Amino acid sequence: MTFSVAGICPDTGMVGCAITSSSICVASRCAFVRSGTGVALTQNITNPDLGPLALDLLQEGQSPQQVLAALAEADSDVQWRQLGVLNSTGEGTTFSGEQALGIFSTAQGQNCIAMGNLLENTGVPQAMIDSFENSSGHLAERLLSALEAGLAAGGELGPVHSAGLLVAAQPQWPVVDLRVDWHIEPIHELRMVWQNYEPQMQAYITRAKDPSNAESFGVPGDE
Repeated sequence: MTFSVAGICPDTGMVGCAITSSSICVASRCAFVRSGTGVALTQNITNPDLGPLALDLLQEGQSPQQVLAALAEADSDVQWRQLGVLNSTGEGTTFSGEQALGIFSTAQGQNCIAMGNLLENTGVPQAMIDSFENSSGHLAERLLSALEAGLAAGGELGPVHSAGLLVAAQPQWPVVDLRVDWHIEPIHELRMVWQNYEPQMQAYITRAKDPSNAESFGVPGDE
């Protein structure tokens, strides 16, 4: 029901992911990021508890492979899950349980992982990896472009309805946390949201870190 990609930017320390699904509100329960730590993806028949647990274990210094083993111990129904773990140094791993739905596959690249289930074909994750590895710019842009490449390669067997884009950087809160929870073309809509958010992103970081030098909100009453 879902395909996703996670990546890091070694130059900036950013970590993030992009995800889409035929299910509603996919990013609310399947995508997890943490500054200086990494990314956790939990999809297929989802157990959202595994996302924060994976990040806690990464933060403790466990490798992605160790984290995946711990998740399998923590969840007796792990064979229903599809999981991805990527740490802040670009080391990643994926898992697809025996009960993963439909056509499913995963792929790994330099500083990135991708996976999906109920896919049109097994090449979708690799298409996302290829896009990510051959792109430049802000991590959010690279991740969104990779998600678009996955859709162009066939995507999910049926139509997708929700999508999300998350990136964590130096602040403890995600500097990019964009969601389209229900739409006929959620990835296209997510692209529009990102294009409107990107020019304002730094201003919101400044407001948190240095409010005395923050830009005007530009709304009536804000002089």
